[in-house]
Amino acid sequence: MHEVTTPLSGQNTVLAFFDVDNTLMRGASGYYLVKEAWRRGIVGWRDITRFAWQQFRFVSVGENHKHMATARERALAIVGGHSEQTLFELAEQIYERDILPNLWPETVDLTQEHLAKGHEVWLVTATPQFVADVIATRLGLTGALGTRVHARDGVLTGELDGHVLHGAEKAIVATELAERLGADLAECWAYSDSSNDIPLLSAVGNRVAVNADAKLTDYAQKMGWHVLPLNRAGLKEARRRVKRQAKTVRKRGR
Repeated sequence: MHEVTTPLSGQNTVLAFFDVDNTLMRGASGYYLVKEAWRRGIVGWRDITRFAWQQFRFVSVGENHKHMATARERALAIVGGHSEQTLFELAEQIYERDILPNLWPETVDLTQEHLAKGHEVWLVTATPQFVADVIATRLGLTGALGTRVHARDGVLTGELDGHVLHGAEKAIVATELAERLGADLAECWAYSDSSNDIPLLSAVGNRVAVNADAKLTDYAQKMGWHVLPLNRAGLKEARRRVKRQAKTVRKRGR
């Protein structure tokens, strides 16, 4: 799999972390992975039907830990026995066909606002790393932290390399990245729609609940966190907030 490279960052580094599913895009990216695998004959009709139902639940009622964990495990299991190059090509295909049309323009614009401030923008997602890498690259972001799968001699085993990047695991990897890059988490930002990402949001000084589920909305309001509705007015206010409050980082040559 692609390894996370460590940029030559200084102490002024500011990181902005973005969840993917239902934050950067509508729906669950793992579903599109399985759908493309079905198109290629890698999985059967029963698998795609299960994923379609889970996708419907996710879009309609928000993330359910048990259901989404099952979906992610299945999405990772289907890659076993396939080469890294094949899965990279599959990820490129689902980006063009399924992910790009479902991106939230409002949230994508916010990633660009952070880049304009000199921040590093990282996706933090339970989505498989090879899919997260493609999304980050296509959007011109700094990088991605996703769920990793073991590879042996360039062929994926279908077994996890570590944990599914979900819940508290996101906070752990984000904190580790900040430490490696010398970033002060109090200056960093995080965006998510799900109450499962409360640990990640709590780890940074600037947290934004985007398109939030009911539990996260309630928690964010109690904690005084910014709640961002995905509409034009909400986007304008969020962009003004980044311009006004986010620290500007002037990068030295790398």
